Amino acid sequence: MAIKKNIPCPRCGGEIESYRNPVPTVDIIIEMEDGGIILIKRKRHPVGWAIPGGFVGYGESLEEAALREAREETSLEVTLTRQMHTYSAPDRDPRQHTITTVYIAKGSGVPAAADDAAAIGIFRRDNLPRPLMFDHVRILKDYFEKYRQE
Repeated sequence: MAIKKNIPCPRCGGEIESYRNPVPTVDIIIEMEDGGIILIKRKRHPVGWAIPGGFVGYGESLEEAALREAREETSLEVTLTRQMHTYSAPDRDPRQHTITTVYIAKGSGVPAAADDAAAIGIFRRDNLPRPLMFDHVRILKDYFEKYRQE
């Protein structure tokens, strides 16, 4: 698996090094006042239920991306309470190699599906929807076992 390759420079034709790196993403487990967590149903392929999140923009911190993605997909302003864990398995996203940093946040208000979300819901450990996308089964298992105080 080549991480680096030489490609022609589009300006001068000389050889330059090009790197193929994993893409950073964030996921946000939003805890609601009633004890549930927010999940969204993805509008785009792959379709299914997921933790709200997405790609980190160039020039954006992980925390900024988490707040933006939470707002874009759930219509909620959230407060990040902790960084939970980073997941980096090369096959965690079938579209490309991504590395996600998961945050736990507090949310209040009425969630509404927006942007990439076709639907939204508040769920508990015993009624999680199926299918859960990517490695979100593992992430939620870790969350409920290690971080959730019930």
